[in-house]
Amino acid sequence: MTGEARTMLLKAGRPVTEPAVARRRGLLSVARCVPNPKTTPFTFGYLVLLLGTTLLLKFADPALTGRLLQLSSTDAHNLWRRPLSSLVTSAIWLSDESWLAYVVIFTIAVAPLERRFGARRTATVFFSGHVLATLVTELPVMALISAHVLPNSAGHWLDIGVSYGFFTTAGALVFLLRGRPRLWALAAAEAFIAVIYLSDDPASLDAVVTLLGHAVAVHFGWLFWGPRLRRAPAGRDRIPADIHQPESVV
Repeated sequence: MTGEARTMLLKAGRPVTEPAVARRRGLLSVARCVPNPKTTPFTFGYLVLLLGTTLLLKFADPALTGRLLQLSSTDAHNLWRRPLSSLVTSAIWLSDESWLAYVVIFTIAVAPLERRFGARRTATVFFSGHVLATLVTELPVMALISAHVLPNSAGHWLDIGVSYGFFTTAGALVFLLRGRPRLWALAAAEAFIAVIYLSDDPASLDAVVTLLGHAVAVHFGWLFWGPRLRRAPAGRDRIPADIHQPESVV
């Protein structure tokens, strides 16, 4: 037992025991992983924003929220009419109301990258993946509609969410692992993509487009951002040096 741990327990008025120290270390490790405004401001702020929009969808007038979602969608029709605004605003909504599930996802797939490389780099990775995967999947749909291969209705579907962004950060994180853990993590990411696809209507065009977008995002993070981040020094806006990072992230 370290002297620091003994001092902490003595100050708390508790007997100095190894199990108590182990429990305290476990709680501190869990607390470090949870997004917070000090160590992971981008992840924490983004989750707060998503909580706000989720509550808006739940309690606001359905006509208002339906119109907002329609304007934010990055379907082919909307991208053609308002590309910049739809690319930005589509990433502030969740496709369902499971906000707590996204807290877990961001804790696993976004916060570790921010703890190592800082908020600015993490935001760059996240939004570059969101934009690239959206364009790669929707521009061909636009072209096929223009060529009358697909009907106009193929360009009108609700395409919102943050999955392209966090799959990109997840792909970058996977590359930073070494050896067998990297292969297992990549397999887990691919399996997660398959589960999302199969849980939807696999025969529908939007499910296929989303599947392709997820695949593009995770491999963009893996092949493009992973090597660059491995060679890059830690960000200037990363966490203070006295806050240790979880070993599984390095």
